[in-house]
Amino acid sequence: MKFPFPREKTGNRVGTGGNGSRPVRDRRFDAVLFDLLTALLDSWTLWNNVAGSTEAGGKWRAAYLRRTYETGAYRPYEVLVAEAATEVGLSPIFAAQLAARYSELEPWPEIREVFGALRRDGVALGVVTNCSEELGARAVACTGVEFDVVVIAERAGYYKRDPRPYQKALDELKVPVSRCLFVAGSAYDLFGTSKLGLLTYWHDRVDMTPPPNAPRPTAHHPSLHPLLALVFGRAVD
Repeated sequence: MKFPFPREKTGNRVGTGGNGSRPVRDRRFDAVLFDLLTALLDSWTLWNNVAGSTEAGGKWRAAYLRRTYETGAYRPYEVLVAEAATEVGLSPIFAAQLAARYSELEPWPEIREVFGALRRDGVALGVVTNCSEELGARAVACTGVEFDVVVIAERAGYYKRDPRPYQKALDELKVPVSRCLFVAGSAYDLFGTSKLGLLTYWHDRVDMTPPPNAPRPTAHHPSLHPLLALVFGRAVD
């Protein structure tokens, strides 16, 4: 199911990017923040490989997502991953194995094209992710992208869906919430972004079932390609 993007008139608004870029007529957002481990990277494949099957990896990942998004104040990320493994009948040792293989994470294939277009028009780019500082830095390196700001749960002191990690990124970019878009890889982000009024594009690569009562995203697509039309003020089909 794809949620419709509400069409709106952009007029002849002139904005400037949060990174001091040139004015861009009709651009709807000056900054885009991304979830890292699902919106930008194919972490699903790595979790499945460590777990030994798609089914086991999917159950483990679902338990992990629920745990992190319900945790609030930061607890060691690797502990949450191990607890999620135990919950679904896997060895907690898998958490250490997953961490050891983080350099195997692969970006989704359209990232270079999409990020190139955003950069050419001066859009500020950032990451807000549930992770430890060490693993987050390794995952960011896997994207091949230089971001203007990276907010990792350990540094923020809270996990998403608490609104504070998102707000910290907005503050560091010096961009108002009305001029920023968040790109989620999981529907769990919608709970946190909705508290701030941060419009959210759900990049749903694996046709994920959203948790109960999840707020509606601004747009919902299995690819990052439609993101450009949304950022630059055109309706998304």
